[in-house]
Amino acid sequence: MKGKKLIAAVAALILVIAGASFAYAKLSEQNRPAQLQENNTPAEDVDIDSEESAESAAPLIEAPDFTVYDAEGGAVRLSDFRGKPVVVNFWASWCGYCVMEMPDFNDLYNELGGEVHFLMINVTDGRQETVDSARSFIEELGYGFPVYYDTELDAASAYGAYSLPQTMFIDAEGYFIARATGAITAETLRTGIDMIK
Repeated sequence: MKGKKLIAAVAALILVIAGASFAYAKLSEQNRPAQLQENNTPAEDVDIDSEESAESAAPLIEAPDFTVYDAEGGAVRLSDFRGKPVVVNFWASWCGYCVMEMPDFNDLYNELGGEVHFLMINVTDGRQETVDSARSFIEELGYGFPVYYDTELDAASAYGAYSLPQTMFIDAEGYFIARATGAITAETLRTGIDMIK
């Protein structure tokens, strides 16, 4: 009798381990760092170094303009930043993945801020996120990158940024080059910046 109970317990343990492994694999796949998508290409990963990708690339698309507000409440448009590459990041302080990637944005801003504009756009809906809560969050963590507030959700609407975080890469002429939906690593951020420099 004891042998049958032991065999049943081992079988149950094996099933639990197999189920946990399957769940871990699915969750890992869903939460992996975002991949860059060039222009308006389909959502599969893009090999930006392949010659075939360069030859079959979609025509350049001008980045949609939008208006956001600086810390003093002054209106700022994306088109104000033409002449240098632009990284646009949509974030909110309540978004765990946004918070996770912010140190990398701050580090690269400190390194490349003279060559590339960083527009860290807070999706300021007035309920979950206010200008005051976002400003306090940035000050508390000591980030130096420029923050803009999308209080009218003009920028989020222009780019369909309905899930956060999202990052857009725009070249110096104002063309939309690539996007990443979800948290990105420092390596992916640097790759995106290399695509627009």
